[in-house]
Amino acid sequence: MFKWIRTEYMAKERLIFKGVSEIVGTEDLGLLILTDEAKVRQITIVCDKAMAVQLELRIKNIPITKIMLPEVLCKLLKKQDAHDYELVMDNIVDGQYRTVLYDKDTMEPMIIRASDAVLLSLVGDIPLYIESGLMLRQSVPYNENSRGVSLPVNTISDEMLQAALDKAIADENYELASHLRDEKKRRNKRNEKTDN
Repeated sequence: MFKWIRTEYMAKERLIFKGVSEIVGTEDLGLLILTDEAKVRQITIVCDKAMAVQLELRIKNIPITKIMLPEVLCKLLKKQDAHDYELVMDNIVDGQYRTVLYDKDTMEPMIIRASDAVLLSLVGDIPLYIESGLMLRQSVPYNENSRGVSLPVNTISDEMLQAALDKAIADENYELASHLRDEKKRRNKRNEKTDN
């Protein structure tokens, strides 16, 4: 059940989109890198290949994006609507950042996929925030010249978790396999409690 939170009372930090990275060993997933405004901490969001491509088009400023659906809808919305919006990541649910689009005038919440929120923020110039406690728990130090990124295991889907566990076992990386198995057990216990 979604719990409505008044965002003006929430401690939150603005997120800045820094880029797209690939996950080594997969062809169908990407990582979105976001930092705080001071560029001190970063979080990563797993996205599908299609979203990674969409964001790459905007990063490269490809002219066709001006007539693509997200841009057109954002222009239409700005012409017809005086409402102001913000996007807020406030929790992790089933291995995904729960992200909410708020109409700041009515405070009406609308759940949106985190990667779509990043695209909407980029295209529509809608501020994207993360609840401060969530940022503290999920973020890692940001290093602009880093060759890799950290991905908290609690932000990957159950399918990705199982695939990573299978790969760790196949590679005989038992320490990682143990860590992944512990996360899987935590999720199973949580799901059992929810079902009861």
